[in-house]
Amino acid sequence: MTGFRRLDPVSLLVAPAVGYLGLVYGLPLLLLLGHSFVVDGTPSIASFVRFFADPFDWMVIANTLRIALAVTLVSLVIGWPTAIALARAKGAAQAAILVAIILPLSVGVVVKAFAWQIVLRRDGVVSQALVWLHVWDEPQRLLFTETGLVVGAVNVFVPFMILPIYSVLKLVDPRLDEAAATLGAGPFFRFFLVALPLSLPGIVTGVAFVFSMAVSMYVVPSLLIGDRFQTLATLTGRSFLFMRNPQLGSTTAVVLLVLAVAVVVGSAKLSRRFGGAS
Repeated sequence: MTGFRRLDPVSLLVAPAVGYLGLVYGLPLLLLLGHSFVVDGTPSIASFVRFFADPFDWMVIANTLRIALAVTLVSLVIGWPTAIALARAKGAAQAAILVAIILPLSVGVVVKAFAWQIVLRRDGVVSQALVWLHVWDEPQRLLFTETGLVVGAVNVFVPFMILPIYSVLKLVDPRLDEAAATLGAGPFFRFFLVALPLSLPGIVTGVAFVFSMAVSMYVVPSLLIGDRFQTLATLTGRSFLFMRNPQLGSTTAVVLLVLAVAVVVGSAKLSRRFGGAS
């Protein structure tokens, strides 16, 4: 009874969400996890042994991590300055930037991916612009390439990098940079010892969001690069939908889950560390 007396009644507000997620997400996930450790009706790790013994599967893991890292890095390069501008903007300018960031989230991923198919083809806007800028001598196709995949994925995920960084920066007193400047600190010193440490909790959270979503994206790679380039998510989908191999599908899903959970847990620890340090 002591434990129930100490329970904060406010914490009961999360009970419906926990119950719903446990039923529609947690239970199927546990069944999938269990299926990956069962071979021919008996508990076994043979499916994981076969998976990690195949060089093709290691290439799939490498593809997944390389694309996810590239998408995360480009999103950070674009998102961090945007978050700074958003935090320092006032009134109508800030509202306009927020609308420009949030409004695209209302457009489905499938619609965005099909739009990028048009933009990235040989006669698309990107190819024509690069020819006009004399970067290319003639139009080239970015569709069905890793570069095109990264460009399209960044368009989908960059808001999830901007918003966490902005939520941290808006709490930072903008006069700190001015104070450092009046004390003789140069731009290099102010960037690495003032601006960057203060924004690190938001950066860690944004990186975790974008990487965990990029590592498990299915629709964007399927539409922008096709079946010849396999990631863990697309291999999982093909295993269940086309190859009719639920054993392989559940195994790749567990590997993907471990990668995503490791990133989230690691980012949570870093966020607490930097949050406590700030």
